[in-house]
Amino acid sequence: MTTAQHPLPSGFGAATTAEEVIKGIDLTGKVAIVTGGYSGIGRETARVLHGAGAEVVVPARDLDRARAALKGLPGVAVEQLDLLDPASIDDFGEKFLASGRPLHILVNSAGIMATPLTRDARGYEAQFATNHLGHFQLVARLRPALAAADGARVVAVSSRGFRFGGVDFDDPHFEHRPYEPFAAYGQSKTANALFAVELDRRGKDQGVRAFSVHPGTIIDTGLAKHVSAEVIEAAGVYDEHGRPVRDPARQLKSVPQGAATSVWCATSPQLAGLGGVYCENCDISPLVAEADEPAWRAGAETPGVLPYVVDPAAAARLWEVSERLTA
Repeated sequence: MTTAQHPLPSGFGAATTAEEVIKGIDLTGKVAIVTGGYSGIGRETARVLHGAGAEVVVPARDLDRARAALKGLPGVAVEQLDLLDPASIDDFGEKFLASGRPLHILVNSAGIMATPLTRDARGYEAQFATNHLGHFQLVARLRPALAAADGARVVAVSSRGFRFGGVDFDDPHFEHRPYEPFAAYGQSKTANALFAVELDRRGKDQGVRAFSVHPGTIIDTGLAKHVSAEVIEAAGVYDEHGRPVRDPARQLKSVPQGAATSVWCATSPQLAGLGGVYCENCDISPLVAEADEPAWRAGAETPGVLPYVVDPAAAARLWEVSERLTA
């Protein structure tokens, strides 16, 4: 397996904020779409891109909630989109293409984590369907606009949660194996990274480059609402007063720090000519050697990505499976 998983280094780090990485970058005339752009790190991503001059569109299932969350950001457009509804994705894509605009930046930030077993109308497991398949279909519908940008970037928000497992190509929807919420989450986050690998391979000749990112652990975004209090307590993400711990060296980040790597991948000139890589702390992550994997798993402070998460053969297989599942 060949991989470009080598830190640059970028000069940034775990404590860098989105505002810091975009300093000096002018996005006037650029168009960006940020899924999940009305909460958590998605909202911060949308805010910072908009502040740098980009025209930002935030797709949302709940329009009222999204508009309320974005009322402090005049000029950010909110459009209807449900990642679990293929017809809704098609409608959003058709509407955007009909506007004639190129799409320079697409940040796939929406996601769910460790939910109870839920299936969509097709019978697909909800975490895989929302986090991966919905975004896969969205990118497929928006490909003409991405190609028209003459230099577009797609950012897939993955997670170090990929450590919970790879993609089970024989049973991605837990029809034949016991359902485990974190195994399903890990599968979907591995899929996010593999998607970026194959999209970059397929799109780079049209100027479409793709990246996946680990934002860090940002406990106060609502993403962990399905995680038990016991698991959260064991993770040490709150102090004795119930306040979120901010320790970027251990990947315990604030929202501005959590959004930084997405913004860096979406805009940084340091990544010109690069793509298909997994990034964290505003840099390309190193590949974890097999001998180093036990130590890597034991401590969140060590950057890195496991080989199966950026394997080109697995990425190509996932693409074919995803095409079939989304028709």
